[in-house]
Amino acid sequence: MSVTIKTPAEIEKMRIAGRLAAEVLDMIGEHIEPGVTTEELDRLCHEFIIKKQKAIPAPLHYRGFPKSICTSVNNQVCHGIPSQKRLKKGDVLNIDITVIKDGYHGDTSKMFTVGPPSVLASRLIDVTQQAMRAGIEAVRPGVTLGDIGYAVQRVVESNKFSVVREYCGHGIGRQFHEEPQVLHYGKPGDGLVLQPGMCFTIEPMVNAGKRFIKLLPDGWTVVTKDRSLSAQWEHTILVTASGHDILTLREEERAQMEAA
Repeated sequence: MSVTIKTPAEIEKMRIAGRLAAEVLDMIGEHIEPGVTTEELDRLCHEFIIKKQKAIPAPLHYRGFPKSICTSVNNQVCHGIPSQKRLKKGDVLNIDITVIKDGYHGDTSKMFTVGPPSVLASRLIDVTQQAMRAGIEAVRPGVTLGDIGYAVQRVVESNKFSVVREYCGHGIGRQFHEEPQVLHYGKPGDGLVLQPGMCFTIEPMVNAGKRFIKLLPDGWTVVTKDRSLSAQWEHTILVTASGHDILTLREEERAQMEAA
């Protein structure tokens, strides 16, 4: 396993790319309402990234992906392709943003609701975010990837939900996907030992039902096999000498941290 340790100059570029990715999610929230299409959300994000940020939407044409963002609705687990289907009240939506700036990637995603969500959807979204945060809080030099996976899995399964195992977090930098793979389940002490300068995503996909999934004929969209709801949150994380930094914090999260 070849894991790149980022230099101070590379880390600064990662910070910029991460901040830009977060800004896209901050921007798009007000446009999510009943009747809007995910294709329209894709257009708004694309124009914001290209014209305002002078950056590149990483998903566009990546291994043939046709759009600039991923939009996964309800029982879609990940990699949903924006389309002309209109959102309706009660839908839950993950928007996954990856921006390239000066050759470096920032990758993040957030759950949105279209009007008031169901009790189950609200709980699933909250637990998934708690699980991601538990994984992030575990990050510091000397811990292992297994420690992160265990922290995520414990939150999810103690709330009677399930962790998708076929997709995981990943190293990130000059490449969209680098080593290591960051599983969202595992055993304490297993796997790679973290070192300062490592950058990777933590992005648990959590199902309200069973963990099993299937790939749709479009070759991208992953859905729950039992059609249960799915949720995902994602941040890009830097391992520091004393712990970690979240490179993709949104404004709302910064305000929450300052208030705490």
